[in-house]
Amino acid sequence: MRTLEQKVQQLLDIEEVKNLIATYARGADRQNDPEIMAPLFSDDAVWECEGFGRYEGREAIATGLSETGQNDITWTLHYMISPTVLINDDGLTGSGHYYLWELANMRGESGNIEACWAGGTYDVELVKRDDRWFFHHMRLNLKLIAPYDKGWKDGPIQSF
Repeated sequence: MRTLEQKVQQLLDIEEVKNLIATYARGADRQNDPEIMAPLFSDDAVWECEGFGRYEGREAIATGLSETGQNDITWTLHYMISPTVLINDDGLTGSGHYYLWELANMRGESGNIEACWAGGTYDVELVKRDDRWFFHHMRLNLKLIAPYDKGWKDGPIQSF
């Protein structure tokens, strides 16, 4: 049986992770600002998304995401929806799942920047170190990238 103190701590941890998710969205909407993004990840973290790359380590993640924000995805508005956070019994690890709905300006295959819709899910592994939660492994699973003016009726992930 868990004590009241353990239950309260678990609720506090879940809220801290939800704030971590919201801070990630804010950093992403500032062209993946490395000063916002880097502190969200553990030193040995992994970030990955098919089509956008895989980065290992806090600094590599911050640099890689920043370069993407400067060159390929030049403006975004992230909505992180329906976060589910599980804190493991050890109180030091956990996991999360949430949905992404994103409006963006992205560089297409033609090299031009175009307005588009993006959607998918995030699956994250979490770790608590020095009394603070971090993303340890983040996987973005894109289900939709479609030009704004064409919509997604021709397929969920389109070249543009």
